[in-house]
Amino acid sequence: MVRLGSLVNSLGLGLVLAAVGRRFFFPEAKVRRLMTGTPMKKTLPLLFAIGLVTLVQGIQAKAPNIVLVITDDQGYGDLACHGNPVLKTPHLDQLHSQSVRLTDYHVAPTCAPTRSALLTGHWTNRTGVWHTIMGRSMLRANETTVATLLSRAGYATGMFGKWHLGDNYPYRPEDRGFEEVLRHGGGGVGQTPDYWDNAYFDGSYWHNGVPEAVKGFCTDVFFDYAIDFIESKKDGDQPFFVYLCTNAPHGPMHAPEDSSKPYLDQGTQLANFFGMIANIDDNVGRLRAYLRENQLEDNTIFIFTTDNGSSSGDKVFNDGMRGKKGSEYDGGHRVPFFLRWPAGGLAGGRDVSMITSYVDVVPTLLDLCQVPSPPAIRFDGVSLRPLLYQQDAVDWPDRVLVTDSQRVRDPIKWRKSSVMTDRYRLINGVALYDIKADHGQENDIAAQHPAVVKRLRDFYDEWWAELEPTFSQTTEIYLGHPEANPVRLTCHDWIADGSTPWNQRAVRNAERRPSNTGFWAVKIIESGTYEVELRRWPREIDHPITAGLPAGDPVPGAVAFRAVPGQSFAASSAMLQLGGRTLEKPLDPDDAKVTFQLNLEPGTDELWAKFKDAEGTEMGAFYAYVRKL
Repeated sequence: MVRLGSLVNSLGLGLVLAAVGRRFFFPEAKVRRLMTGTPMKKTLPLLFAIGLVTLVQGIQAKAPNIVLVITDDQGYGDLACHGNPVLKTPHLDQLHSQSVRLTDYHVAPTCAPTRSALLTGHWTNRTGVWHTIMGRSMLRANETTVATLLSRAGYATGMFGKWHLGDNYPYRPEDRGFEEVLRHGGGGVGQTPDYWDNAYFDGSYWHNGVPEAVKGFCTDVFFDYAIDFIESKKDGDQPFFVYLCTNAPHGPMHAPEDSSKPYLDQGTQLANFFGMIANIDDNVGRLRAYLRENQLEDNTIFIFTTDNGSSSGDKVFNDGMRGKKGSEYDGGHRVPFFLRWPAGGLAGGRDVSMITSYVDVVPTLLDLCQVPSPPAIRFDGVSLRPLLYQQDAVDWPDRVLVTDSQRVRDPIKWRKSSVMTDRYRLINGVALYDIKADHGQENDIAAQHPAVVKRLRDFYDEWWAELEPTFSQTTEIYLGHPEANPVRLTCHDWIADGSTPWNQRAVRNAERRPSNTGFWAVKIIESGTYEVELRRWPREIDHPITAGLPAGDPVPGAVAFRAVPGQSFAASSAMLQLGGRTLEKPLDPDDAKVTFQLNLEPGTDELWAKFKDAEGTEMGAFYAYVRKL
């Protein structure tokens, strides 16, 4: 596999040198007389050999490697190079100074939606990922990721850290084009799908689908495994794609004490938020040093970006923007994007100020790597190659882009939306801001510019009409598939009208509100007998359903999810609803599980599972394990 530019250059030089060498190595009579001098006679055959070697190297030149680092909840202002007066990020500052920077780059206001668009080149709402929980964070099976496309083109692919696009088949990273995976569960360390009692330090992560115990701070571990993956691939014939996605600096706020110490005067939360970013900065420096020492830096496309606006750092510095994580204003979705590729001429430090978006990343990477886009896939974004190489290209169109924050069971038109151009932002379909003149989005000018409002509203109306039919395409968890049997279900993915118990503290608290009971959308793949095992606590601890649980060990920083006692619940029976049947069983106080068997036929269904006490109070079964016998 070759990159066209390198091939052309190598071929050109190789042919010239080979031709010159051929001319003198097999000379005509006149040239033969010139070869009577000893130096020329020795040098020209060598020149011919060099030409041939250069030609062969040109033919065998690798495509560029790709390292894409994306952090969680780190906003545009959470970098020293962007003006933060407190935080120190020397390694990221250096990368910034050496990169092409997209200064008006936009994502979704929350994490899972951003990741779905970043990996597919499609609007988040098209992919089925418009929330972070409730079954709305699973990337639809009909979507194709950039990892799949690059893998088909000969790349070795690895994913390390936060996935947050589905913990079950067919939504896991190993199902979506990644050959090597180390990840936590759900949207963060210590969330419900994660390995029990994980809390940023030590713990266990899923390594190619199997829990593996690790030592150290989570970010350090993810970078360690990424570097090990690169080490295993660097001397081979394949280029590599590393998708390195930290859960830091997402809360709860935990950081290595050496990293948070310089910021202790900011209070526990902010000190650990900044500490996590300082630790990320150290790891970026470590990774870049590794690439440099192994002669990989020049031909590696290195990208640093983040998934939404700041969750905490806006208290210190937000580059003058309005809003933060979750907001439809720029502070919620305008984030850093640095790209460096010295061998491709993308280095040196300069800004691209035209508006760009996460849906542009996949077509841009395919373009830079000379990987053809499949005819069946129509991206919602475009390749940014002209901007990357020509800065603000004069013939670049006046684009209209959309971002929104739904975070509901089903999308609602205009909800927390921003329709954007280089100059304007239409917020929630009503308020208009001139972002060039009003960086903080304080002055609504909709009344003064009705034509602009109409243009942006018309665009959104067409955009919504195109996407709306896809909203009913659900993302069911597959049961009985040979690639995933048994299946582990967690309450993180309950479909409900309210919130769900998305972290392990909620499980410990035995939340019993009606809004915290929902169903799993499932798809039975094969007919047969299925065993459904219901639990309040996961298999890792095999603890009685009715029993409480001691608080887990603390870690540096904020109170960990595990550092609260688990509440008891006097459950006396269990209920399962699946396959058109409702089954109930009594349970004993010492039971850690209740198991049902039933025959199921292929099709989609809702799986409801609950525990009930003697007074009729219900609590959802937070964990269920389903196995086709």
